[in-house]
Amino acid sequence: MKLKQLEGLLGDLEQFPTPKIELEQYPTRPHIASRVIFTAENTFGDISSKVVADFGCGCGTLGVASALLGADHVIGVDVDPQSLEIASLNAENLEVDIDLIQCDIKDIEWRGLFVDTIVMNPPFGTRKKGSDMEFLSMALKVASQAVYSLHKTTTRDHIKRAALRSFGASSAEVLCELRYDVPQMYKFHRKKEVDIAVDLWRFVPGPAKKS
Repeated sequence: MKLKQLEGLLGDLEQFPTPKIELEQYPTRPHIASRVIFTAENTFGDISSKVVADFGCGCGTLGVASALLGADHVIGVDVDPQSLEIASLNAENLEVDIDLIQCDIKDIEWRGLFVDTIVMNPPFGTRKKGSDMEFLSMALKVASQAVYSLHKTTTRDHIKRAALRSFGASSAEVLCELRYDVPQMYKFHRKKEVDIAVDLWRFVPGPAKKS
């Protein structure tokens, strides 16, 4: 599947009808989601025939994209039941299979479950300080092969230091910088749309995380 075709399919997905600010719910835009998963597959071979987990899956955009690019099994995890209902509908509409689990990321106990690749667009940590680090720490404990994640470019040094020194990653690489267009979704938003610079990261778990 070509990049533009994947982006087009993701553009038809349903998104949050009533987003929750406390969960920092923002849609993963099709142009970003398609590039994350397309790069993971076509540059690194981390999607096709792999077990892929989408942490904080929201409406399932990254998980659906992974299934469309040939993931062997996709698991979507989110704490919000309404988001999981939409993710289920999106998967059904595009005729892909995704197992959806309602769970807080910090409560996951998957050390014995074999997950190859984790893809995620975690909270930036602007509402709940450190929530982005909770996601990254858990992802590096669970994934055996790679973690793909989006983080604000302004946090680049902090993310790299935490991944390598605190979370045991063997490598942490920024693959590209993207423009995350945040629409006017909440009452405190004064502009119709704001572009935020975000990094697409690829992390490789350290040897201790592989089992």
